[in-house]
Amino acid sequence: MPYCSRCGNQVGAADVFCARCGARQPVGAVARPGADPLASLSPKTASMLCYIPVVGWIAAIIVLAADRFRQDQRVRFHAFQGLYLFVAWLVVNQVFRPIWDSLAVPLPLGRILEGAVMVAWIVMLVKTSHEETYALPVIGELAHKSASEG
Repeated sequence: MPYCSRCGNQVGAADVFCARCGARQPVGAVARPGADPLASLSPKTASMLCYIPVVGWIAAIIVLAADRFRQDQRVRFHAFQGLYLFVAWLVVNQVFRPIWDSLAVPLPLGRILEGAVMVAWIVMLVKTSHEETYALPVIGELAHKSASEG
């Protein structure tokens, strides 16, 4: 039984309009309730979302939990690498930088490392947008191992 593309109400296969909301029903394309919300998300876009600075970890977790990308090793690699890059940023931002700043050394090494992680995020966004798979040193090896285990 088909469902309304706007409200999810059951409609007949030949119905042109929904009886509940009055929405015109597309010919041959009827939405199903409970459909996979990631069904229209391309692997390239899913991979890119994992590298959005500071908040990409949320997309990475969603991608790793989604059935749609469970067998896609490339997308899983990008999700894990994005997660590990976020962890590196957290360590630099919350552990290393405060310790370094408290030493009152004139070289702002904490800020330089934080900037390096930001540059890595941007480089990975660009490489992923060109559909290149690039493994960052250390983090990339961990991501490959993690992606192949799942």
